[in-house]
Amino acid sequence: MSFNDDANLDTSQVTSGGRGKAGGVAIGGGIGGIVLVAIFTLLSGGSLTDVLGGAANGQFGTNNIQEGGSEELDFSQCKTGADANDNDTCRIIGTVNSVQDYWTDALPADIKRQYREATTVIYSGSTQSACGTASSATGPFYCPSDERVYIDASFFDELSSKYGADGGALAQEYVVAHEYGHHVQNILGILGQAQNGSGATGGSVRVELMADCLAGVWANHASSTQDDEGNALLEPLTRTDIKSALSAAAAVGDDRIQQASGGTVNPEGWTHGSSAQRERWFTTGYEEGNINSCDTLNASQL
Repeated sequence: MSFNDDANLDTSQVTSGGRGKAGGVAIGGGIGGIVLVAIFTLLSGGSLTDVLGGAANGQFGTNNIQEGGSEELDFSQCKTGADANDNDTCRIIGTVNSVQDYWTDALPADIKRQYREATTVIYSGSTQSACGTASSATGPFYCPSDERVYIDASFFDELSSKYGADGGALAQEYVVAHEYGHHVQNILGILGQAQNGSGATGGSVRVELMADCLAGVWANHASSTQDDEGNALLEPLTRTDIKSALSAAAAVGDDRIQQASGGTVNPEGWTHGSSAQRERWFTTGYEEGNINSCDTLNASQL
């Protein structure tokens, strides 16, 4: 999905590097330290075995913080929608702006909860979150302990080269929207549902598929989101855009990642859902355009 060239980007919604003392567990997929560890986020920087082993050894927790840090990133070049169309980092910023503009007004009034903004930390190498160390090995995640989204600046190259997404703009924007779906879940007080059961129908999979659906809801409304001067941020979606988002959803299905790691498909080890499920729930959110269509917690069929 392309940005309008003259749209203004708000870099105040992102920062470079982390903050805070680690006090939780870094969660793949953005569930956070207060709930069951979901091993993956939208991707992992290594094989399935590597990531599972790392989590088991506490590498994503608070007792094994890696030394080093994040290279300070310069966002001064990210000023307009044209910059977002030309640069991955600027595209993250523009997507954060759009997603937050949408959710600010989209939460149903009857839930009596207001959206609050979440900062995205864009880093290079590694950085510290309140849930532990963020690095290319953890992939993008949402940490509810500090209500921040963490994204490695090099992530989108790996999404295409390692996992087979098509590299289109909406494939990248979907990743950001998925993590902000977890922030919406945090606001709604339902992240704890990830603790309910395990495997293909367990709570973690249901929470992750809901985040995919919420990303689809945003995509439905993305072209109506605006910058701080009332300019439209994004152009209307095309069929190519939707195909791009679906390629990203399929690329990071648990079944595909298990196969890519050389193992067999084992639904009992799933934390995010299969490629088909991730595509289906993103599509449901996009076609319905309503948060009420995303009730994966009570769905009889995922």
